[in-house]
Amino acid sequence: MSHFKRPHLPLRRPFLLGLTGSIGMGKSTAAAMFQAEGVPVFDADAEVHRLQGPGGALVAAIEARFPGTTGPEGVDRQKLGALVLGNTHELTALEAIVHPAVFRAQKRFLARHRARDVVVLDIPLLFEKGGWRRVGAIAVVSAPAWMQRKRVMRRAGMTAAKLKAIRRLQVPDRVKRARADFIIETGRPKSATHRQIRFIASCFRAR
Repeated sequence: MSHFKRPHLPLRRPFLLGLTGSIGMGKSTAAAMFQAEGVPVFDADAEVHRLQGPGGALVAAIEARFPGTTGPEGVDRQKLGALVLGNTHELTALEAIVHPAVFRAQKRFLARHRARDVVVLDIPLLFEKGGWRRVGAIAVVSAPAWMQRKRVMRRAGMTAAKLKAIRRLQVPDRVKRARADFIIETGRPKSATHRQIRFIASCFRAR
């Protein structure tokens, strides 16, 4: 476990635990384990999928800005990704549509769980977009580089070039680990990872 300095945040309920990690590190598995421990989890990626899925609230806005990237099933992530990945201007335009909607959903989540001791905010770009300033502690999900690559390359449509482009957008794993309050290792048996998460959850529950 390591620590770094952040602006002082007043003690409040619920305690906000930021969960993050680079692509292929096992963050979804870690989030599910927190939920199994009874900790509410706001999944930013899942919210983006909902907003961009069939009938999603952002489909029309994305189609207007990126014509031809949507259809009956909502946003075609492959087509949209081809337009924005590696293109800073286009990616910024997409983020201007998506991020405010996700933040509003996060606020609704926090309102629903305001009486809980701790909640997890599962945010892939927690460091990259400044979300670390709004949480009380950070848990970084990590695994060996070879395992990360193996996991990611199994994904449909993934290529070595695409993985390289994604990595360029993400803070390196070694930097995330150095800035973490908790490091969750997923390159080990799931039972060991779950024990780590059970310990982390216990740190923030009222005695």
